[in-house]
Amino acid sequence: MKIGNRKFDLIHDVYIMGILNMTPDSFSDGGRYNDRERALLQAQKMLNEGASIIDIGGESTRPGSKPISEQEEMERVLPIIEAIKSEMDIPISLDTYHSRTAEEGIKLGVDLMNDIYGLMYDGTMGPVIAKYDIPCVLMQYFDYTLEDMMKAADDAGISRDKIILDPGIGFGKTTEQNLHLICKPDSLSAYNLPMLLGASRKSVIGNVLGIPVEERLAGTVALTTAGVLAGYSIIRVHDVKENYEAAKLALAMKNA
Repeated sequence: MKIGNRKFDLIHDVYIMGILNMTPDSFSDGGRYNDRERALLQAQKMLNEGASIIDIGGESTRPGSKPISEQEEMERVLPIIEAIKSEMDIPISLDTYHSRTAEEGIKLGVDLMNDIYGLMYDGTMGPVIAKYDIPCVLMQYFDYTLEDMMKAADDAGISRDKIILDPGIGFGKTTEQNLHLICKPDSLSAYNLPMLLGASRKSVIGNVLGIPVEERLAGTVALTTAGVLAGYSIIRVHDVKENYEAAKLALAMKNA
C-alpha cells in the first residue's frame, strides 16, 4: 500500500505509528505536545526512534471526554500538520471523524485518514476519502459492525486496497474481548486486509496488571509483541523506541 510517497509492505513487514495528541485532555499525554515547538520536537524524536507514520489527533476519546467542534479541532491540528510537512519527510495520519477537518488536512498533505467511527459517524467521511483516493484506517467502534463499515466504504467508492482495519481496543469492549482481539483477530483477518493495533497504555493493561497509565510501557510492549505475532502490521503507540524494537523482534520470531 502506498501511503504518501512511501510504499508499505503490510503483508510481510511491520510499522510503528507514533501518536501525537494535540489535546489538553488525552488520557495519557494530554497537554504535553499541543504547541508547534513541542509537537515538532516530539515528531522528530519519534521519527528518529523508528516511527514510519505520525498520527495527529485533536480530540480526546478517553472515557468521559467531551466532543469538540470541527473548528476547534482544525485550529489544534492543521497548523501542526503544516509544520511537520514543512520540516520532515514522514507520512502523516489524521485521527478524526469529522469530514471537514479531514478534507482540510488532506489539502495540507495528510496521507492517511484514521477514523475511529469507521465512516459511520454522519455519512460524510467516506465520500471525502474516496474523492482524494487516500488510504484509511477504519476502526470498529461500539455498535458498528465490520460489515457496516465495509458496506459504507463500498457505497462511498473506497477501494478495498485502500483500507486498513482496527478492532478498536478499549472502545466499548470488555477486557476479555480486547485480549481476544489482540491475540486472535479472526473477525478482522477474514477480510484479508492490513490490520492496525492501537493498545498503547490502554485500560486493558491496567485491568490485568492493576497499574496506572504512566506505568504501562512494559504492558504495551507485551501487547505489541502479541499483536505482531497475530498478524497486525501497523502498531500505534506513544513510546516508539521500545515498541519498534519489540515489533521488529516479534516479526523475526514470526518469520523464523
